[in-house]
Amino acid sequence: MPLRRPRTPPDENALINPLKFWRKKARQAEAVANKFQLATNQINALSLALEEHRRETRLFYNSLALPARAEWHGQPPMIQGEPAKLAFPHSTLCRQDSFHEAYFSYWTHRLREGLRYHRKLWEFVFICQVLWERGAVVAGARGLGFGVGAEPLSAFFASQNCRILATDMDVEMAEAMGWTLTNQHAVGKEALRKPDVCPDDLFTENVSFQACDMNDVPAEFVDFDFCWSACALEHLGSIEKGLAFIERSIQCLKPGGWAVHTTEFNTSSNEATVDNLGTVLFRRRDLEALAQRLRQQGHTVVPFDFNPGDGPVDRYIDVPPYREQPHLQMALSGFSTTSFGIIVQRGA
Repeated sequence: MPLRRPRTPPDENALINPLKFWRKKARQAEAVANKFQLATNQINALSLALEEHRRETRLFYNSLALPARAEWHGQPPMIQGEPAKLAFPHSTLCRQDSFHEAYFSYWTHRLREGLRYHRKLWEFVFICQVLWERGAVVAGARGLGFGVGAEPLSAFFASQNCRILATDMDVEMAEAMGWTLTNQHAVGKEALRKPDVCPDDLFTENVSFQACDMNDVPAEFVDFDFCWSACALEHLGSIEKGLAFIERSIQCLKPGGWAVHTTEFNTSSNEATVDNLGTVLFRRRDLEALAQRLRQQGHTVVPFDFNPGDGPVDRYIDVPPYREQPHLQMALSGFSTTSFGIIVQRGA
């Protein structure tokens, strides 16, 4: 007869301490599940990266159509002029045609900026011109700036004897988000002092500074005649948080006061976009939904103009590393984006 193999004795640990055995098995199962989740996350990240690469490749090919050098180098021309009576009857997109107007040259010079095809310059001009033509920039008016960074707007408004409360996030938050490394954060009042825009005595008298989280605007911010922000609200964590901030900013105003905000606008799609990240891209439908909400609250939203323009600089999409100019539209996370200016008047 063939010899039988002796039976493997049962695991003594299982007999002696069943609880310890099953705990070990549970830990092993948990480790497997964690590895599976990690692999799933990596696959999802790769899928997102590939989709972003696909969109950016398409944008890259579009961007090869850099306008002829003569159409942007040394342009636009500086034109003698003054603020327009009504340059912006609509909330609107940044477009090339604005740069060729006399009021644009005026504001560029007044803010001591260099005239160039750059959307950040357009934002500064848009905010100043919109508030000026609506009669908000007058001596004694109270203005509230959000996320002011190193912009010249606080200094300009102070030069007109407006009383300005300039705000930006606290230093720790700014350092964590990397804003201090790019000179886009105001540590305090002195960071906003610009003697060539506003005499020192007027600046000292008319400007105050306070740290402010735009997701948690203090309740004591009330009774301002106007408020503004320049491409700050897209960094609040989500599209909804950005829209909620605009609503909250209007509550800081007196009845009849003006809110002017610029932000990132997705010119590629009204469906797919970037949300819940450090920078979000607002779509047409997001702004239209906001307008409906604000009108239901009794506020006046200046009608939207979504015309992207048809100039050669309008059609050019800048890609990283971004150029100093032309830079009206740019590629971001696989989408093309430019600045959009929103104008709202608080209701009674």
